[in-house]
Amino acid sequence: MRRESVLFTLALLWAACQQPAPPPAETPAAPEISRAVAVLHPTEGNQVEGVVHFTRTAEGIRIEATVSGLTPGRHGFHIHEWGDCSAPDATSAGGHFNPTDQPHGAPDSPARHVGDLGNLEAGEDGMASYSRVDTVVAFSGPRSIIGRAVIVHAAEDDLTSQPTGNAGGRLACGVIGIAAPATE
Repeated sequence: MRRESVLFTLALLWAACQQPAPPPAETPAAPEISRAVAVLHPTEGNQVEGVVHFTRTAEGIRIEATVSGLTPGRHGFHIHEWGDCSAPDATSAGGHFNPTDQPHGAPDSPARHVGDLGNLEAGEDGMASYSRVDTVVAFSGPRSIIGRAVIVHAAEDDLTSQPTGNAGGRLACGVIGIAAPATE
């Protein structure tokens, strides 16, 4: 009887192992990102602040910024590699975002850092606006800007000096996050 019980138990175990595993639960696809935003906060000793909106279009990513508290003139404007604005001078954001290992350049240069956005130009009132459609930045993949930082610099980016355009210190920093889809 004992032998029959052991054989019966082994047969049940063998049969249970032969059952196909249930199909894996379907993971819903992540929604496609259509918008992102970065709120710029001043670094220590500065009053520069603003907001940068990123919107997917058929032509690329539209980047629109409004920044206040600047001295009149041009100021380097870049996406940096880390979404970390915790250091008083925002050096925690790292260097320009450059996943393709390109030289620094102008926003329309065929070879440039993904993060090279050129310059903001502030008027006498310290306000600057920026708007362009960029075909290099992305919301996904290796050129994704999500979770990176936007930096406004103290000086003009000369668009040629390596590795960063000689744009000076960091006046403001903001982390790029996913924004709610536009409602129509």
